[in-house]
Amino acid sequence: MAIKQTIFRRVESILGALLVALGIIFLLNNVDALLTSVSPAASAAQDDTTSALLGFGLAGLHAVQSYTFDRAHFFSALHGILVSFWPLALVLIGMVLMRDFFAQCFAAHKTRAGS
Repeated sequence: MAIKQTIFRRVESILGALLVALGIIFLLNNVDALLTSVSPAASAAQDDTTSALLGFGLAGLHAVQSYTFDRAHFFSALHGILVSFWPLALVLIGMVLMRDFFAQCFAAHKTRAGS
């Protein structure tokens, strides 16, 4: 019985590591696509921090205005943002699957630090 649990934990940790790796790859791919589409605007505003802060403030006010007067558009945009970060779900699930692996690593570290 103990051997089956050990094998299950190892398979669970391997699956968790695979999900974390895939999630990070997909997330970086999404960020790369975002940066290539925003890079002309970012390079123009890179020199002036005040204009960047002003842009964030105006974007926040636009979000509040959209939420107040056009909730369907607001929730559609929010849905698009959340869908673009779906790889984070893979990373989180992978981390949960690897919890036994991390517990063993921290326990080994504590025993080495205590001696």
